Amino acid sequence: MRPSLILSTFVTCAAVAVTSLVAPAVANADQTAQETINQLQSEGFTVNVDRVGSGRIENCVVTGVRNPQSQTRNVRDYYGPRDANGDRKYRIVEVVVSRSISVSLDCSN
Repeated sequence: MRPSLILSTFVTCAAVAVTSLVAPAVANADQTAQETINQLQSEGFTVNVDRVGSGRIENCVVTGVRNPQSQTRNVRDYYGPRDANGDRKYRIVEVVVSRSISVSLDCSN
């Protein structure tokens, strides 16, 4: 398989993923703090934790999930055959390169 076809396929799949992004799940009352963090990480987020108190994570309560951020990069997606000048058509596709979110914990109990 040609490298340009592989890149084109990757970029197209990434574009579909970008357009199908959903909001991060909100902390469920039945979940522990660690389960909430794990869920967000499994959704592709880098989780930044701020906490009140010095208790163990097992005793913490999630008080907030906020500030979802996405960093994107524009990538050329080449398609079609080369023209008489050897040039190819392309489209610019926005690809998510990283995602982060903040989780606040109360660990004072």
